[in-house]
Amino acid sequence: MHFVFTPPAETAAGLLSLPWQQPLEAWDDDRLVEIRQRGLSRHVVRFVTDEGQVYALKELDGRLARREYRLLRRLRELALPAVEVVGVVVDRGEGMDAILVTRFLEFSSSYRALFANPRGGHPTDRLQDALVELLVRLHLAGFMWGDCSLSNVLFRFDAGAFAAYLVDAETAELHPALTSGQRHYDVQLARERIAGELFDLLAAGQLPTQVDPIGVADDTVQRYEALWDELTREEILRPEDQRYRIAERLRRINGLGFDVDEVELVDAGEDGARLRVRTRVAEPGHHRQLLFTRTGLAAQENQARRLLNDIASYRGHLERRSGRPVPEVVAANKWLAEVYEPVVRAIPEQLRDRLDEVEVFHEVLEHRWFLSEQSGRDIGTTEAAQDYFRHVLPQVPDELTVTAAKASRQNRA
Repeated sequence: MHFVFTPPAETAAGLLSLPWQQPLEAWDDDRLVEIRQRGLSRHVVRFVTDEGQVYALKELDGRLARREYRLLRRLRELALPAVEVVGVVVDRGEGMDAILVTRFLEFSSSYRALFANPRGGHPTDRLQDALVELLVRLHLAGFMWGDCSLSNVLFRFDAGAFAAYLVDAETAELHPALTSGQRHYDVQLARERIAGELFDLLAAGQLPTQVDPIGVADDTVQRYEALWDELTREEILRPEDQRYRIAERLRRINGLGFDVDEVELVDAGEDGARLRVRTRVAEPGHHRQLLFTRTGLAAQENQARRLLNDIASYRGHLERRSGRPVPEVVAANKWLAEVYEPVVRAIPEQLRDRLDEVEVFHEVLEHRWFLSEQSGRDIGTTEAAQDYFRHVLPQVPDELTVTAAKASRQNRA
């Protein structure tokens, strides 16, 4: 038997004692858990908990397992949204497939769980946007998925939107760049898969009758084409328009959540200059990095943007109260100690794994605004948090997201 684990290998050392010599389907181990939020898979997939982490184990052909292991590692190096690969176990015995080990994404949901437990309105539109953004980011990196579907994605709440993470890469290919034919093949395959998955939900009574699976699938393709065009198209700029047109294009790209890596102007003779924009392929990170630098908090991009706005507002409050300027670093640290941490500490213990802490804080801010509008006065964060913990957070379905503690409880039940 041959174990290959990504460093630091000691993080998964407890997994070495699992019964690797047996077929995965036949395992009987106390660490096995059932994950209701899992997607569909053509392979045997099982889940285990170890040292406070949930791991997904997928049994598949050894060649495919090694290949997917390498691709998932490469995606992580590129900072693209995908599950973290932990290792691969090969040469398990005659006639036995390999097992790929990935870390399950905490506080994530499958599309089936989101449709079964909609929050903030029906999730179709937000799921489409998240899936399209993920596919575009992968294509910009030269990554041809070959199996894009809702089932092969996990979604995390991101300040009212969703962030999408690739789960399955066994059919993928990585190239220096993709041709139009490769991209269109991927997109059309996604269209077919999405329509089929939505028809399955419709048959199960989990899709509103007004939602047309084919219409949604076609619209997903249109959203992809529009986003790809905005990020990659070349355009001719007249000399007198170049400055503001370039700035306008960059603002639009940034507004879509993408960063610009390079801007190139190529002489186009009498017509002016041809603008080429190279978009950075990594997942959105500007606001995440800024929030982490100032506070040490890890968040999704939309969450980070929302929290940074609250820090800026709190800084203004401190400056009005003191009558003098307050440095950003001082304001961020006081906000963390006096605003954020008291809310997080006050989350009732039995509700802590409904949503991740940053999403809870974002929802408290939204609830504060709602209560202030309703009452006609400024409601403080503490008062808003107490009302949110009494009336809103308990309504979040316990089965909507996955954590190691929740998986262990479900298993014992």
